[in-house]
Amino acid sequence: MNQLLQDLISVLTLERLEINLFRGQSRDIGSAQVFGGQVLGQALVAASATVEGRMVHSLHAYFMRRGDFHAPIVYEVDRARDGHHFSTRRIVAIQHGEQIFNMSASFQMAEQGREHQAAMPEVAKPAALKDSSEYFRDLLPKFPEKLRRLLEHKRPFEFRPVQPPSFLSEQPQPGLLQIWFRAIDRLPDDEVLHRCLLAYASDFNLLNAAMRPHGLSHATPHMAIASIDHAMWFHHDVRVDDWLLYSIDSPSASGARGFVRGSIFRADGQLLASTAQEGLMRVGTS
Repeated sequence: MNQLLQDLISVLTLERLEINLFRGQSRDIGSAQVFGGQVLGQALVAASATVEGRMVHSLHAYFMRRGDFHAPIVYEVDRARDGHHFSTRRIVAIQHGEQIFNMSASFQMAEQGREHQAAMPEVAKPAALKDSSEYFRDLLPKFPEKLRRLLEHKRPFEFRPVQPPSFLSEQPQPGLLQIWFRAIDRLPDDEVLHRCLLAYASDFNLLNAAMRPHGLSHATPHMAIASIDHAMWFHHDVRVDDWLLYSIDSPSASGARGFVRGSIFRADGQLLASTAQEGLMRVGTS
């Protein structure tokens, strides 16, 4: 397996300190703080370790403080309820004695029922698109150091955007973003692992859609961007080592916050998961 992907799986492998208490380490992805998707993925790993015979179908999380990737994160799981078909867990992430994140997650036994879904947008296939790194490779020297460090960092997922990245233009654009993505190597047949990795990857690119209508991007001077909350619903089994289309739109921005919604489709059109997020989107003066 590719070393970058193996390193990510190691980060998602938690140390069990007690029956409902876990400890995780962090991975530097070039950002100033722990990547929100990492905390999402680790919290879901911790919760999943306390559930048997049921798979996560939804999660709702809040990011409360910046995570320090130089220190471990402790995850405490509250086994709120185990019913006949559903289990509910509450997870708190603690660092330096303070809560940095909390999440509720619901797990369900496999059941059959009626189905319907929205259609996948018609977009170019990944083979016809460039990897995101190709858009900025020659522009890196012009970017601020903070953004350059983030973009230079190699990732365990590859991303192929349908629309060119917004930092190439300061002109307002529609609040719509579609990106194909997949893990850079094959993974074991472990549904829990694939859902935790999908939670990790789902935090990439979301808030970019909210900045596009305002001509803003990570390259905008004095731009402050941070996830505030994150919700996710899993509709079907997932393989993150196959191409997935992330279709994101932003219906609203207000109060220095941007709101976005995402749909994650398998290449054959099946809707696998849905997301929603609100994030800080503030332009400062210094």
